[in-house]
Amino acid sequence: MTLTTRQAVSVCVALSVCAVLLVPGVARGLGTDARITLLVFVVATCAWIGTSVDDTYIALGAGLVLAAAGVISSDTLFATLGDSTVWLLICAFVIAAAVSRSGLAGRAAAFLVGGARTVRQLVHLTTTALVLTAFAVPATSGRAALALPVFLALAKVLADRKRLVVMLALLFPTVILLSAVATLIGAGAHLITVSVLWEATGQDIGFTQWLLLGLPLAVVSSHLAAELVLLTTTRRADRRGPVHISVEEIQEHSDKPVTGPLEPGEARCAMLLGTVVVLWCSEPLHGVPPALVALIGAVVAASPVLGTVRLKDALTTVPWSLLLFMAATMAMGAALTQSGAAEWLVSWLPAGTGVPAWVFLAVVVALSTAAHLVLQSRSARSSVLVPLVVAAAAGLGVNPMSAALASTAAAGFCHTLPASAKPVALFADVPGIPTYGPRDLLRLSALLAPLTAAVVLLFALLVWPLLGVAP
Repeated sequence: MTLTTRQAVSVCVALSVCAVLLVPGVARGLGTDARITLLVFVVATCAWIGTSVDDTYIALGAGLVLAAAGVISSDTLFATLGDSTVWLLICAFVIAAAVSRSGLAGRAAAFLVGGARTVRQLVHLTTTALVLTAFAVPATSGRAALALPVFLALAKVLADRKRLVVMLALLFPTVILLSAVATLIGAGAHLITVSVLWEATGQDIGFTQWLLLGLPLAVVSSHLAAELVLLTTTRRADRRGPVHISVEEIQEHSDKPVTGPLEPGEARCAMLLGTVVVLWCSEPLHGVPPALVALIGAVVAASPVLGTVRLKDALTTVPWSLLLFMAATMAMGAALTQSGAAEWLVSWLPAGTGVPAWVFLAVVVALSTAAHLVLQSRSARSSVLVPLVVAAAAGLGVNPMSAALASTAAAGFCHTLPASAKPVALFADVPGIPTYGPRDLLRLSALLAPLTAAVVLLFALLVWPLLGVAP
């Protein structure tokens, strides 16, 4: 069997690090549990990078080895599946299934996009609509699937303006990926970050605090990215012509009515979604945990009388593989922290030498932005980076919460290649519709990567401190 360059490098790195860790006398101060944890961590990371083996399978295998070796207890491994963040995501997907089934998304799209009269208005109204979907549908792949019919409708209307269609094809996945940071349920990586931060420092980020910190960043970065997509993929003549998207044209791609009075099921679903979001945002007032609110919402959404979807059907939309991956990587993060491995890894840093917070955060943001070139899974990137970032921040006197949030937000950039993220791959290949190619992505990424990194760093240093999270 012939190994690719990536596979060969991954194998060499894994074997080299393992050999060093197994040599007696090397890595002084590293306990047995920490050595085992680092061995498992390195092998799992190299397997994620260099093999085509399913990420979840690798994570479960790593968790199993750590439990079998006694680094973590079996209770710790299995308890991650019952973590409140896992339940939050499960219930959020059930509610999202009800929203999708009701047809509310199509109505919202018709309402917003139908008001566009210029190309720039169309771009920014579409961006606003995509940002709002972060509150209704967890995970970027689910939001991409929900938005695809709207894109098809727009592409059909603008079929004689090919550059605008290609621009919209790039706009949809770009905004979906960058706006995920708006909410805690926007990506599985967010829940992993919260778990690692709590395990390592005792700092907790609730739904409301994440919303307060993440939504402004999502709005700013999404609209800046939208403007960049518009300017890099169209010419002035393309942007000058008027556009008119009628409700009837959007209706052609929806099996639910997108105009007229709300049907009873739509009205109930709208009321349920609004209530759940309000309760999530007002957690400090009533004290009900977000996971419990989501469970109540899921039970109502799937109820025989008030619901719009059967529970059996809704559960089929839950990405169980992602949940297992999250649970296993949470266990890996706990092992890194409890065994002392994470602390040892960053012990070489010059603690107490007064490294400026902005320098450390700039390095974290740069590494996290580029990490998608090596680790394609956003959750895997957070599983690898966040434990190390949190440990290093604590050693250098930087706020671990600020560093973890900056790393997770920057890791949301993954636009360089079609295979870098599922939404990018989905919109890159739409039958019968002209979309983008690798060259278009590379041209956009060359400008969007530094822009995204700069915006995240700006928020970490200037905006988040105003909201209570010092750098």
